[in-house]
Amino acid sequence: MAYELTGKIKLIQEPQTFNSGFTKREMVVTVDDGRYPQEINLEFVQDKIALLDDLQPGQEVTVSFDIRGREYNGRYFNNLQGWKVVPAAAAAGGYPGDEAPPPNMDPGPAADYGDDDIPF
Repeated sequence: MAYELTGKIKLIQEPQTFNSGFTKREMVVTVDDGRYPQEINLEFVQDKIALLDDLQPGQEVTVSFDIRGREYNGRYFNNLQGWKVVPAAAAAGGYPGDEAPPPNMDPGPAADYGDDDIPF
């Protein structure tokens, strides 16, 4: 099941590669939640770590993620695993400087075709 959150990037960690060849990179996003903002840690794994390359702390983003859970030695752990990051400007309909949408192509008042509704 996919989830989504929007917030400001607080921190982007360097990638970590383990002996098994597994690679992950973590990002912390601050989400406004009333009086107490929440700092949410999300991890990106394998080929998804490249999604963080062009992002900077302080940037507003919307992150799509899955919740992953596992048991280890009788204890249970959860991870938020990101798979998509969209800068807030793009999520709002485009980056600043993008062309405006084409004007409405309304032809104006209908031409007079007599009593017949069909123009041919």
